[in-house]
Amino acid sequence: MATIGFIGLGRMGRPMAANLLKKGFTLRVLDLNSDAVSQLAALGAGVAQDVAGIARECDIVITMLPTSVEVEAVAVGADGLFAHGRMGAILMDMSTIDPLATDRLHALAQRAGMTVVDAPVGRLAEHADRGESLFMVGASDADFARVKPLLDAMGTTVHHCGGVGTGGRTKLVNNYIAISLCQMNAEALALSQRFGLDLTRTLQVLFGTMASNNQLKINFANKVLAGDTSPGFTIDLAHKDLGLVLGAAHAARVPMPVAAAVYESFSLARAADFGQLDFSGIADVVCELAKVDKPRIPAGWKPQA
Repeated sequence: MATIGFIGLGRMGRPMAANLLKKGFTLRVLDLNSDAVSQLAALGAGVAQDVAGIARECDIVITMLPTSVEVEAVAVGADGLFAHGRMGAILMDMSTIDPLATDRLHALAQRAGMTVVDAPVGRLAEHADRGESLFMVGASDADFARVKPLLDAMGTTVHHCGGVGTGGRTKLVNNYIAISLCQMNAEALALSQRFGLDLTRTLQVLFGTMASNNQLKINFANKVLAGDTSPGFTIDLAHKDLGLVLGAAHAARVPMPVAAAVYESFSLARAADFGQLDFSGIADVVCELAKVDKPRIPAGWKPQA
């Protein structure tokens, strides 16, 4: 079986790597967080000392890193993946980064006799814990066939979106809608609080009309409305992704005034030190700004069928 490298063992990367180990894959891992590395080593992963070591030993190297800056730092340069990687090896980047960075990485990889797959992750950290992630993949047909067993081990849904770069661009479209719905739901809930409406009755109406959306019905109901704003996907990360959306849209000459407004709302939330809340917590932020009670559903409440 091929040896897989995994660089980036954060909140998403750690459970994804663990699921690969549980499914019998041979892993070499690398991260600045020694505790995360130790947890994976306890599950059977080998520990790499540096990027060059992973590049020399692995046929597929997965990166799950915060931004394009970290991904390019790992891939490019005298100590990077492309300088030390095997001929025919794949860099599968699962981060959410600037699509133009993915394009640059793809061109550099080809010069080194390697290829790139972009496979950003849909769904949340708890889905990664359970091996239920969704992946949007940009890859050649041949590379997609090579990486699909890994994706199947980490998730339940895999979409081949097209060639290299289409996975990340699809992720930006998806996250634009998901984050903007968070903002819209937050404002609607604050308005309902100001009106003095009964929250559960209001939700019952919203869930039964064209206003219904999964951000409100699933994520909000299980997170902020239940009083849980512990981070699965933070306001800081949502803000970062909206910045990528706007940058990519500007490069493509697509006007996105709604995205710009939502971006600034999340900027306000970060400036007020709410950046580490779950992004559903934007509802609490808007209510705090409006000086109304935070919306909460009773414990155990479920909408009527």
